[in-house]
Amino acid sequence: MAQSNSVIPQNSKLEVLYDQAHFTEGPTVAHDGNVYFSDITFTHQANMQAGHIMKYDPSTGETSVFRSPSGMSNGMKFDAKGRLVVAEGADYGGRRITRTDMNSGKSDIIAGLYEGRPFNSPNDLTIDEKGRIYFTDPRYVGHEPVEQPVMGVYRIDTNGAVQLVVADAGKPNGIAVSPDQKTLYVGSNDSGSLREMPDELPTYMGRMALLAYDLSSDGMATYRETLVDYAPEHGPDGFEVDVEGNLYVAVRDATRFGIGIYATDGEELGFINTPELPTNVAFGRDDASKNLYITAGGSLLRIDVGIDGYHLPTK
Repeated sequence: MAQSNSVIPQNSKLEVLYDQAHFTEGPTVAHDGNVYFSDITFTHQANMQAGHIMKYDPSTGETSVFRSPSGMSNGMKFDAKGRLVVAEGADYGGRRITRTDMNSGKSDIIAGLYEGRPFNSPNDLTIDEKGRIYFTDPRYVGHEPVEQPVMGVYRIDTNGAVQLVVADAGKPNGIAVSPDQKTLYVGSNDSGSLREMPDELPTYMGRMALLAYDLSSDGMATYRETLVDYAPEHGPDGFEVDVEGNLYVAVRDATRFGIGIYATDGEELGFINTPELPTNVAFGRDDASKNLYITAGGSLLRIDVGIDGYHLPTK
């Protein structure tokens, strides 16, 4: 485990909190400290299970099903009001963005179509301090037709309007806004295919990089630079930022996989090796804000880091 004492304390150890899922993704921590994550049950692998949102309680160590079916939830975030915002993917999923009131349990569809057509497969999302939601829309698995002409990044405004803000990121996956609200980070992981392919049909990978876009106050994004180029290996999956703006990135390089920690200029500050391919990360809250939760393979993991995670100010 390569590390800098400032980002990964020397005594930090990776814990396995849960390991009974099919494929974990999208961890996020509620205002009460409970951890929610997606169990993506790819239907061709999991006997047509319909996907689950799981809940881990740090006070008891217990994991339970929060919601099933999940709409094939992938990335998730809690907004400033404590509502759970979910990117629902393809493969019999919702292909939409939903928001759940955690008190009533009721959900709203806040983005289901763009220009009258379904999304490809919403993958991951982030929320800025003005309450605008940004989400990525690639396609990796699913039988449904691909109806959007680009695999883009969209913004949902607080009035419900949906705008395409990035169309040049290759196949966008992970996404995050910097704490100063001036940079939109997008991970490109272009697998070269729209679905699971047989071994005898090779795919040819495209852009594999961590990208930085200038984010204006009106929510528009302009490409600035490539922070990390992972080619010819696979690109990043999900990621988050700490209060200093450093990025904690799920790296799926076959020669070295785990969580790469990068400064805002792309310099690697540390690396957390994981036992399985990682997919995403989330920080704890309040006294647990240095807890980094990691989804990898079929597991939920946790490790202490040296810098507090960034969260939206609560309302």
